Amino acid sequence: MTTTPIHPTRPPTKSNRVIPTSTQGSTLADILERVLDKGIVIAGDISVSIASTELIHIRIRLLISSVDKAREMGINWWENDPYLSSKSQRLVEENQQLQQRLESLETQLRLLTSAVKEENRLTVNNPENVQPMYEVNSQERDKSQLEA
Repeated sequence: MTTTPIHPTRPPTKSNRVIPTSTQGSTLADILERVLDKGIVIAGDISVSIASTELIHIRIRLLISSVDKAREMGINWWENDPYLSSKSQRLVEENQQLQQRLESLETQLRLLTSAVKEENRLTVNNPENVQPMYEVNSQERDKSQLEA
């Protein structure tokens, strides 16, 4: 007579849920989906020292998550950063225009300053030939009133 060995069996469960274990393989897509769904934070400090003198200390804080998860956490700095949107080209052009205007104004200021210095030099060297500006303006105003 031959007997068949009886192996213990698991009672049937009502759930089809599979619990992942470390022996089961995961694809890169599964891992990426889990990370982006939940998010992951990586934090660390790096110090470079010589003879107990700290030369460099770097703090690293890294958050990896999906855009939706980041918005849920209140992180949305990329939405308003002009260099990450179409506003960047407009800002560059506007900056160039402002720089050109500034250069033009500085040139005009230099010319006016040199003209004032030249006028002051002439006034100091020959004071009797120079009329004060208010007299010149009043004479021109009187001429225009006579012509009218």
